Amino acid sequence: MTRPAHRGPARTPAPVRRSPRRLASRHAEADDSPGLLLWQVTNRWQAAQRAALKTFDLTHVQFVLLASLTWLDDDAPVTQQHVAQHAATDPMMTSQVLRGLEGRGLIARARHPSDARARAVTVTRAGAALANRAVVAVERCDAEFFAPLARGTARFATQLRALRQHTAH
Repeated sequence: MTRPAHRGPARTPAPVRRSPRRLASRHAEADDSPGLLLWQVTNRWQAAQRAALKTFDLTHVQFVLLASLTWLDDDAPVTQQHVAQHAATDPMMTSQVLRGLEGRGLIARARHPSDARARAVTVTRAGAALANRAVVAVERCDAEFFAPLARGTARFATQLRALRQHTAH
């Protein structure tokens, strides 16, 4: 089916003026939406974290998984699944990121000694050293980012834990 040819001068569409009432939002202003605010603040926090981690050649998810493994690695075998649960990350994505960290010599993966289906993951000396240098930068970044909350930071963290618990699968 062909479209009829357009005749006459092209018209520029008039700008659409939207209001909260046309959007059918329950919020009078977009700035009243906690979801939008969380998304905006998260984007800014992620940008700050990327900048803090750039000198370590780590993405934020690489840092989180490397730091989680460093935290968990207590001479007992740690599984990839345990790392994923600790970091609250998708198991398949965790496996892919850990594979990349393994390629850089930051972690080692082997068969789990008591579970043939699982992979035991350990942090290497180089990985632990990098995680410990990077965590200083990440925590400094967090302190600067959350400074406007002042004494409210602990309460904010408590509220975030409540949201994490409420949304756990």
